[in-house]
Amino acid sequence: MTERLLANPPVLAADPGAGGALVQLLPFVLIFGIFYFLLILPQQRQRRKLQQMLSNLKTGDRVLTSGGVYGTVVGFKDASVVQLQVAAQVKLEVARTAITAVEAPDGGSGKESATPEVGGKKK
Repeated sequence: MTERLLANPPVLAADPGAGGALVQLLPFVLIFGIFYFLLILPQQRQRRKLQQMLSNLKTGDRVLTSGGVYGTVVGFKDASVVQLQVAAQVKLEVARTAITAVEAPDGGSGKESATPEVGGKKK
């Protein structure tokens, strides 16, 4: 009988101590870290940049709304409403949050030239 017990020893479960729990949580921590640096942090920076742009709006700025309307800021009705002039004698009131971009002062898109370049040479 003793030979039989020694031939098939009982299988004991390994004790998952504190080190085992840490190893099991490590993949989740790594995944959260990757999501934070690739998704959450850039989105926070972009939101901060947009809020700063909206708070720095002033009369005379040429802006683009989320609806695709270009206009020049001519006044502020209150903290959340901006008056835009889109044509002579045509003014619109839009929400400040509807403004998505402020154009460069020269009225361009920030590029040096509007002419397309082919092979490094201008046409």
